[in-house]
Amino acid sequence: MAFRDTSVLNRRAFLAGSALCLSSASANALVQIAEMRGSIEAPELGLLPNTGTDQTQQFQSAVNRAVENGRALFLPAGIYPVANLRFPSGSLIVGIPGRTRLVYQGGGGLLARAEGVSNIGLTGITFDGANRTIGEFTEGLLHFIGVRNLTLENCEIAGSTRTGLLVDRCSGRIENCRISGAAEAGIRSNEADGLSIIGNTVADCANGGIWVHRWRDGEDNTIVSGNRVERIGAKYGGTGQFGNGINVFRAHGVTVSNNKVSDCAFSAIRSNAGSNVQIVGNTCLRSGETAIYSEFGFQGALISSNIVDGGTMGISIANFMDGGRLAVCSNNLIRNLTTQGPYKPEVAGFGIGIAAEADTTITGNVIEGAPRFGMLLGWGPYMRNLVASQNIVRQCGTGIAVSVVEGVGSAVISGNIIQGSENGAITGYRWLDKATGELNGSDEFPSLSVTGNQISA
Repeated sequence: MAFRDTSVLNRRAFLAGSALCLSSASANALVQIAEMRGSIEAPELGLLPNTGTDQTQQFQSAVNRAVENGRALFLPAGIYPVANLRFPSGSLIVGIPGRTRLVYQGGGGLLARAEGVSNIGLTGITFDGANRTIGEFTEGLLHFIGVRNLTLENCEIAGSTRTGLLVDRCSGRIENCRISGAAEAGIRSNEADGLSIIGNTVADCANGGIWVHRWRDGEDNTIVSGNRVERIGAKYGGTGQFGNGINVFRAHGVTVSNNKVSDCAFSAIRSNAGSNVQIVGNTCLRSGETAIYSEFGFQGALISSNIVDGGTMGISIANFMDGGRLAVCSNNLIRNLTTQGPYKPEVAGFGIGIAAEADTTITGNVIEGAPRFGMLLGWGPYMRNLVASQNIVRQCGTGIAVSVVEGVGSAVISGNIIQGSENGAITGYRWLDKATGELNGSDEFPSLSVTGNQISA
């Protein structure tokens, strides 16, 4: 007689009903994971949903038992009140997306933590902080430290009174998750060691969306791709430290690609002291300040094929005085900028399409509706080796403003089409003061080459 594994059949029947609420792809993936030979259902270990009582002890025991036996733990739909969970190496926990809910019970701790372990997999689980206070020893509702091969997939993290998901020195991937309602950042990574943040939705967080940070400058190589980041505030104020959709700080080699970022209090994408950053193919809508920043002590930035619609500045490649240099800015579309920002205008002010200072090419971009400058090349004495070529600049206050302060480096402005500039097409500036008439074809300044530009009303 052929042996039939009735536990697997029972799981299949249970999941078939639950799958009615899921997409076919999610349901098939869930069935495949939960039907792995040897997986355990939580009720078999005394862990029951919807009891209304604290399930922390039962939950921890079930996780430990599953790991000791080398088995995955399956959580049926329902609410599990828990706190201060620890995930040992090899934890693989699977729930029903949107229906398996771990609710934080408070008490000065956090919902879950793992440290110095490996191969942690969490799939289809909602982690609900219930807006309860988190302990002073952590900054995240979920906190993973030094975890090798961490995977969070199809999970939801909500209601954190600090950061939603905090990962320190981790490798792995965070994929197809939804993080919302965090009182600080949605996802914060510190000193990653091979991390991918892909296809997530991060929304309605009070201070930041996705942060890729390091305590000291260094190679990070995190991939941030295909995410939706929406409605990010700046509760702590400032002039750009907070309120950014995707923020890179001191992390080198980071790729930020194909993300949809909208309605952030400050920048959609802000890289501070991040060398060799790639910011490619992103859509940035209705930014409260500069949409895309590469600033301060960076060397190397590729900013290409992005769409910016709304903001006080489209793209800023800044701070040569602090070592910020070496960039390619190409094939971006920038439009609908404003002079109204979240604080009193500083330095060059608001309403600028693209600003750059040193060792940068600006080519193939289309800029429309920058009320102050379509492009700002250099700032005071901080200008060296700039090329602005083959761009379209239309309906801007000044088409291209270039620094003519004594001692500036070289700039080439050629082959651009400039239409409808109210205050001059290509003019020289000393800081904020207009210092020249039209420069197209002029040889007044030896460091400038301004040729072959097409200018029309």
